[in-house]
Amino acid sequence: MKKRVLSLLLIPFLLFYALPAEAAEKEERTLGDEVIYSLVIDRFNDGNVNNDAGVNVYDAHAYNGGDFAGITEKLDYLKDMGFTSILLSPIFDNEGESFHSGMVKDFYKPDEHYGTIKELKKLVHAAHKKHLKVILDFNVDSIGPHHPWLKDPSKKNWVHSNKEDSSTGSIKLDQENPETKKYLVKMGSWWIKKTNIDGYRLDKMNDISQSFWLDFAHAAKSVKKDFYLIGELQDSSQESISAYEKAGIRGFMDQTQTDPMRSSFKKPNGDLSPLFSDLNRNQQAYTHPEDSEKFIDNQNMPRFTYDINARLLNPGTRWKLALSYMYTSPGVPVIYYGSEIALNGGKAPDNQRLMGFKTEKELIDYITKLGELRKKYPSLRKGSMKLLYEKDGMAVFKRTYKEETMAVAINNTDKSQTVRISGGEFEKGKELRGLLEGDLVRSKGDTYTIILDREKTEVYELAPKSGINMAYIFAMAAVIIAFAIFIALILKRGKRNPS
Repeated sequence: MKKRVLSLLLIPFLLFYALPAEAAEKEERTLGDEVIYSLVIDRFNDGNVNNDAGVNVYDAHAYNGGDFAGITEKLDYLKDMGFTSILLSPIFDNEGESFHSGMVKDFYKPDEHYGTIKELKKLVHAAHKKHLKVILDFNVDSIGPHHPWLKDPSKKNWVHSNKEDSSTGSIKLDQENPETKKYLVKMGSWWIKKTNIDGYRLDKMNDISQSFWLDFAHAAKSVKKDFYLIGELQDSSQESISAYEKAGIRGFMDQTQTDPMRSSFKKPNGDLSPLFSDLNRNQQAYTHPEDSEKFIDNQNMPRFTYDINARLLNPGTRWKLALSYMYTSPGVPVIYYGSEIALNGGKAPDNQRLMGFKTEKELIDYITKLGELRKKYPSLRKGSMKLLYEKDGMAVFKRTYKEETMAVAINNTDKSQTVRISGGEFEKGKELRGLLEGDLVRSKGDTYTIILDREKTEVYELAPKSGINMAYIFAMAAVIIAFAIFIALILKRGKRNPS
C-alpha cells in the first residue's frame, strides 16, 4: 500500500515536467536545427576487422580500417556530445588506395573497406533510433581511370576525354550528356530508397551545370520530401544561390567564414570584425541563412590545431572560443572529426589522422554544453542577430526569436574586458544570466555592464531579475494540495475495505 501511495505521489511532478518536453518534440526539425559531425569513414573507428584487407595504420596514404560498423559502435559517443547529424565521407567503391577521392569504379556499391550496403543500412537504422540523421558526401564529378565505362564504346560520350585530373588521374564525367545525367540522377535516388539516408552534401557544384542539379534535387526530393541537400559552391553570389534555393537546395557550405574564423581565433587579440561583416553579407545573400554550414576544418586544409600549435598556444583555449562562435552565430556548425580532442595535422593526408577516443574530456565537455544550449534555446538556431559591440577582439551580439532573447559575449583578447550595453537593446529591469561561465549581469536602468575574463565566452539568457518565483510556488502548492486530498481519500477508502 505504501509503495502504491509513493508511486501516486510522483505522478503530479512527472506530469509537470513532461509537458514542456513533449511540446518541444513536436516542433518541426529543419536543417537549421542540426549540429553536424563530419568524419572520414576510414579514419574514425574500425568495427569489423574482416574488411581490413590492405589496411596499414602506419601509412597515411593507405586504408586505415575505419568502417560503417565502427561508426555504428560510436553513435552514443556522438549523440552524447549533442550532435544531431553525421556527414560521412564519400562511400562509393574506389580504385586502389583512394579512400577520399573521386576514383569511383562502381556508383552502386560502397567501398569494400567500409562494409556492405547491409552494414550501411544498419548504421542508418541505428542512427535514426537515436534521432541522428545520416548525410553522405556525394561526388558525381568523376570516375577512376580504370572504370568499365572507359572501355565501352557506347559510353564514350559519358566522359570528357580531354578532362583528366592531373593530381589524381581521375576522369571528368559529362553530366550534360542526357544518358550520363539520367544515370546519375537515378543513382542518387536509388541510394535514398535503398538505405533511407537523410541528405547529400553535393561536392563541386560549380563544376556542373545548374540544370543538372535542379533535376537531381527534384528527383531526390520526390523520394524523400524532407531530404537535406547541402551544396558546396565556389560562386556564392546572391544570384547563384537563389537559383539553387528554388530547387530545394537550402544549405550551402559557407567557405567565406572559414578563413576569418581561423585567422581570428588562432591567437589572442585577433580581429573579429571580418567574421561579422561576412555574416552580414550572408544574411543578404541567403534566403535561409540559418541553413548555411560553418566549418573551421575539413579534409582540404591543415587542422586548426596545427595553426594554434605553430604559435605555441593552448589548443583548448583557442578551440573553445572558435566553437562558441560557431554554435551561437547564425548557421549550422559542422565539426570535423577529432576537433573535440584537438586532433593535429598538416596538409592532407596528415590532416586525416586516426581518431583517438582515450583522451582528455575538456573540449568534449565544452562541446556537450554548447550543444545543450543550442538545443534548448531556439534563438541560437533560428533567431535574428544584431551585433551590439565589436572592438579589438571583443564582441557582443544578441539573438532574438519570438519572445526569447540571448546575448553572446566573446573576449578574444589577453585582458579582461568591460562592455556597457544600453539604448534599449535589452528590456529594463531584467538580468542577463550566464549559462557557460555562471556570470550574472543585473540591469541599472536600461544599461547592462558585461565584464568578461580574458579568452572567455559567455552565453546569456535575458530573464526577469532573480528572486522568489511566487507564481511557480503557488502553482506547485495547488497541485500538491489537490493530490494530497486525493491520496487521503484513497487511504480512507483502504481502511474501510482492508485487503
